[in-house]
Amino acid sequence: MPITLWPARERPREKLLASGPASLSDAELLAIFLRTGVRGRSAVDLARDLLAEFRTLRLLIETDARRFCARPGLGLAKYVQIQAAIELGKRYLESGLARQDILSNPKMTRDYLLAQLRAHPHEVFACLFLDNRHHIISFDRMFNGTIDGASVYPREVVKRALAHNAAAVIFAHNHPSGVAEPSGADINLTQRLKAALELVDIRVLDHFVIGDSEAVSFAERGLL
Repeated sequence: MPITLWPARERPREKLLASGPASLSDAELLAIFLRTGVRGRSAVDLARDLLAEFRTLRLLIETDARRFCARPGLGLAKYVQIQAAIELGKRYLESGLARQDILSNPKMTRDYLLAQLRAHPHEVFACLFLDNRHHIISFDRMFNGTIDGASVYPREVVKRALAHNAAAVIFAHNHPSGVAEPSGADINLTQRLKAALELVDIRVLDHFVIGDSEAVSFAERGLL
């Protein structure tokens, strides 16, 4: 049965307007972006089929355009809409951080770094450059690597920090394995970077290792 023939309280759009987006299931939220289904299957049915195939909403969203568009009823237009929504979410998190001392909201910082880094299939090392009030100046992805490592050059980090006139920095990198446990190499690198930045009076506030669903803080572990 087409969604237009459903009771109003069960239609995803009307349900969102009446009860808020948190009231919708993953399939209902996805159906809003899909808008239409295929012959004999509503947008909600199609969304449920997709989630069953990809297992989670995240894996579906992070798939590439070729695999996404291979499914009946999908195409580049719908892929682009979903990717645009993801980017809006990232920018929303960044705008929230930009208005405050980043240290005052560790949960938002974690959420932002998770959104920025966890989907990469290879290791990415990034720097969150801050002013003397701990407000964001810039988030820079600086080094890309293979599935199990990235080469990081302290001199380049110092140069970029000076170019931004940063007073402090937070490092972050992802583990494509999904396990957010700092390695010995991560700890050694952090100490080298910290020593290099201390020479130009730039403080290292933290280093986050980003896994599949968590971000481990060096500062909280006493590793700085």
